[in-house]
Amino acid sequence: MPDRSGRPSAGEARGAGTVGKALAVLDQVAGYGRPVRFAEVQRDSPFPKATLYRLIQTLTSQGMLRLDPESGTYALGVRLVRLAHAAWHTTSLAPIARPHIDALSAELGETVHLAQLDHGQVLYVDKRNATVPVRMYSQAGKVGPAYCTGVGKAMMAFLPAPDLEDTIAQQSFHRFTPNTLTDRASLLRDLAAIRDRGHAFDDEEHEAGIICLAVPILTDGRQVLGAISVTATSARRSLDELGELAPALRAAARKIATEASAWRFPDRAAEPLATTG
Repeated sequence: MPDRSGRPSAGEARGAGTVGKALAVLDQVAGYGRPVRFAEVQRDSPFPKATLYRLIQTLTSQGMLRLDPESGTYALGVRLVRLAHAAWHTTSLAPIARPHIDALSAELGETVHLAQLDHGQVLYVDKRNATVPVRMYSQAGKVGPAYCTGVGKAMMAFLPAPDLEDTIAQQSFHRFTPNTLTDRASLLRDLAAIRDRGHAFDDEEHEAGIICLAVPILTDGRQVLGAISVTATSARRSLDELGELAPALRAAARKIATEASAWRFPDRAAEPLATTG
């Protein structure tokens, strides 16, 4: 199971093949959010020093990591940035959704997020800040938990039963706030309510003081492509007030789904959704 950051656990990293271990090192370096020395990577790494050194040397020689000879620190390399940029354009909803989330943020005056599921976790692929920006965890490119975020729950609620079970199995159920759902049963009850009303709430479940409303982006065949959300602070808005914005979010989600389905995401036959049974 991934840790709270979305990275593979130490056991998973050690048991992976060479490519898996190299990817684990890239995940670790990226997670620092800044250039980092070998000693710091080694301190947090599940790999023996010799193995870690060999992996880092290979990644550096291939342009996936970059060594600053003056500071002795490693950072993500230009080759990795090129690959990430290409992936963003070819597999992400972001290029399609950009004009729609621009318009939505301008219309509502609030922060709007675009997200997709990635190995049971939420990947924030784009974000538009409110007129008055809100300080929060989520940023484009960051990975967050699915079970306690609005976008995560909005997507999970509409997954076919086998996919939902697999996604739930990958949740850590760590308690971030007093409102966090911390077990499968309570999450399933919430997901059933989300399916009934068509949108999800984050009631300060991931971050204290942060609330959001989210809707899934679904094809005509009910395939989950992603989700969009509007976020505010509990000091400035209530959940009921956010709920009034649901029609605007649904309209934007339909436009994104229509454009995405037309050329990039071939639809598949609808599969039965999970229930709380």
